[in-house]
Amino acid sequence: MIPPMLESFHKGQLGRVAVIGGSEDYTGAPYFSAMASAKLGCDMSHVICEPASGAVIKSYSPNLMVHPYMRQSKNASSTETLDTVASSITAMLPRLHVLVIGPGLGRDALMQDTCARVIEAARAASIPFVLDADGLMLATERPELVHGYKDCILTPNVVEFGRLAKKMGVDMKGDPTTLCAALAKAYGGVTIIQKGAVDTISNGEHTLVSDGEGGAKRSGGQGDTLTGSLATLLAYRSAYHEGLWDNGGEMERLETLALAAYGGSAITRECSRLAFKEKGRSLQAGDLTEHVHQAFLNVVGEPGTCTEKL
Repeated sequence: MIPPMLESFHKGQLGRVAVIGGSEDYTGAPYFSAMASAKLGCDMSHVICEPASGAVIKSYSPNLMVHPYMRQSKNASSTETLDTVASSITAMLPRLHVLVIGPGLGRDALMQDTCARVIEAARAASIPFVLDADGLMLATERPELVHGYKDCILTPNVVEFGRLAKKMGVDMKGDPTTLCAALAKAYGGVTIIQKGAVDTISNGEHTLVSDGEGGAKRSGGQGDTLTGSLATLLAYRSAYHEGLWDNGGEMERLETLALAAYGGSAITRECSRLAFKEKGRSLQAGDLTEHVHQAFLNVVGEPGTCTEKL
């Protein structure tokens, strides 16, 4: 499912990803997610955020394309409404392969409502998306937005998983593998990555466990490397099913979705291991970013070379 690096490819074919989030209080999360996407090989990484966040994120890296289209309620002008804000973002969807919704989003009503509109448009256009952090509030409070959409991945931590389970009436007692499958089934077959000491991945029918060694430091923001990695792997998945290169095309879409989810988890855990080995207890989320490529080589290997592992 991972494309080789061919001279015949042109800009954009190996992934156009947008991270939607970035309120005025949270600028790091969308940056870490978009940079992980870029470091894993995505051709074009966008951040769609609040203007106050956009100016800061632009200063972090010139490699990201930053669009200050989101609005918090208190910052919207008299002419800016949910319709106008959402339409500026949904207009971008034909140019994108994958969305990540949630990093640094916050819980402002206009920000949340805008993302709800984007999710509806993404579903209509069959665009895969990943929900994390405050993006998961949408799945908690408005489960109909994601219910039954098989090209959706939710990435809850233990607290977020509990909220989702309570909303859907899933009993939290029992084996974690069974719990993840039960919640995924309650959401109509979306894929859930239940983050923890091991990552449990399920779509309600099939369950995988990603138990590679990670780092011992649990600094905030490491999950953003996961969402960015998932986005690029989902973009590669789209290229695979479009027959962008001679790949045989023998795998079904649910199989490649599971591979993307497992691969994102495994790469992130390896990133954390490598970063912790270097930084120890001083590790911060940004330290994972520089290890994304090496983690990819360690876990997957470069297609078409002697290092290929999957």
